[in-house]
Amino acid sequence: MGCKTAVVVLYSVLLIRHVAGTMWNKKSHRFYGKSIEDNIKTRDDMHSRCPVKVSSKTCGGNGSVSTGARQPTSAVSVSGMSTKAYTTTDTIRISPGATPTLSSASVFQLEESWSGNNFFLGWNFWDSDDPTHGSVEYVDQPTAQANNLVSMNAAGNAVIGVETTPQVAGNRRSVRITSSSSFTGGIFILDAVHVPTGCGTWPAFWTVGLNWPAGGEIDIVEGVNDNANNQVTLHTNPGCTLPLDFGTGNLTVGSSVLGSNCAAAETGNSGCGMQANNANTFGPGFNNNGGGVYASYWRDTGINVYFFPRNAIPSDITAGAPTPAQWGTPMATFPASQCPPSQFFYNHNIVIDTTLCGDWASGVWGTSGAPGQEQSCAQRTGVSTCEEFVRNNGSAFQQAYWEISSVKVYQSSRQP
Repeated sequence: MGCKTAVVVLYSVLLIRHVAGTMWNKKSHRFYGKSIEDNIKTRDDMHSRCPVKVSSKTCGGNGSVSTGARQPTSAVSVSGMSTKAYTTTDTIRISPGATPTLSSASVFQLEESWSGNNFFLGWNFWDSDDPTHGSVEYVDQPTAQANNLVSMNAAGNAVIGVETTPQVAGNRRSVRITSSSSFTGGIFILDAVHVPTGCGTWPAFWTVGLNWPAGGEIDIVEGVNDNANNQVTLHTNPGCTLPLDFGTGNLTVGSSVLGSNCAAAETGNSGCGMQANNANTFGPGFNNNGGGVYASYWRDTGINVYFFPRNAIPSDITAGAPTPAQWGTPMATFPASQCPPSQFFYNHNIVIDTTLCGDWASGVWGTSGAPGQEQSCAQRTGVSTCEEFVRNNGSAFQQAYWEISSVKVYQSSRQP
């Protein structure tokens, strides 16, 4: 799919992108306007050369992270489509796949969309060591395609899997992708049919900012091993905490609070998190129900994460006109009163990955009691360590795959 640049006047809404040098030579992480709602997404050209900014996920039991960087990968073809590099300066950018129109029912405009045969355009493949110390070998895009680790299925959904060779001498191959574009605020929507599950797995769909943890991290979908209930987690610089009055007023959530201090440095990198109350939010329960939609709504007043099972997806999301005010109780909420998003979160890239073992999955290998993990993986498999199990049981990872219908990002437009 070609990349187009144009100057568009749309209901007097300007989408302004200023490129000054390379991706990391921006003068500021805060952009046009006074608030996240007014800001325009800072983005690097979808197909231009850019490093992938990531965080590493380390876990003291429930979460994530440190910093890392990689060099850009070469453009390759996907489903007959080839990525191309374009140079753009001081332009108004129309995102490929995005419709530059506003719905009268929604103040949000589609900024980025990944779906169908074009899903893998606009992502960078991480091919360095796993920062979470997992038993994985993350591979580049040509290798992933050649080994059928990324593909499109008959339903037109993207499939991202793990190597299932019966035995491997070292680490097992897997995939970790990061969006070329970065965003400050907006609605991030994942429509997934299947998430990786099973002993040894640690999948996540998350966003992460510059200079971790300074730019913050939002783990939207995450869990390990046989977990059945999704966990939403924030990781930040010191100073971001959760209020103590959850369960009252507009702080009611569909989750259990796991920690109130979001500072990575003060919590052994665990951050603050909430675990969903329902078993259809992750793992087998999610997959058996045909999946569903996750929506992370990030604005100045806080960050909410919503989950909608396949049979209960709001019509406004289906219509491409998201209206969060109509979505009801979120799975997780992080109000700005004690953690202003404008201070702790900026310039986020989207990351989709599946690691194996690593600090979290390996750390709880012998532990039971989490929802879905009534029996520990050590007991269930008869193998004493996660790493040994991963090396010698390729067939166990037949269910360790993502099936994704789409990923979309919406933002409210800046008024001139």
